[in-house]
Amino acid sequence: MSIRLRLDKPWRPLTADEIARLPGQLGVYQVADATGAILYIGQAGARAPFGLRSELQRELAERGPSNQFRVEVNQQYRTRWFELLMVHQADHGILPPDNAKNPLPLGRLSPS
Repeated sequence: MSIRLRLDKPWRPLTADEIARLPGQLGVYQVADATGAILYIGQAGARAPFGLRSELQRELAERGPSNQFRVEVNQQYRTRWFELLMVHQADHGILPPDNAKNPLPLGRLSPS
């Protein structure tokens, strides 16, 4: 059994209707533009009142509906968030633009 490092679920439109279908659970998410270029990798942790739903409602309010998202429910959201950031950096040489504004101290991954 192999472990998947990359979040490879299908993209969903960043709309109120799609967000309303989300569970109020902890996890991680990615927001991308219409072409699929990842703009931000985020986490819905214990401080998000309705988990992923709350965080993506905030993203929609800030970004508008011309973007898309995907999520992963994960109780180890903080570790998974760091992992997704490191994988993105390994794949692209840089963090997503909106994560690069406030970079975190990250280790390095060498995904194959």
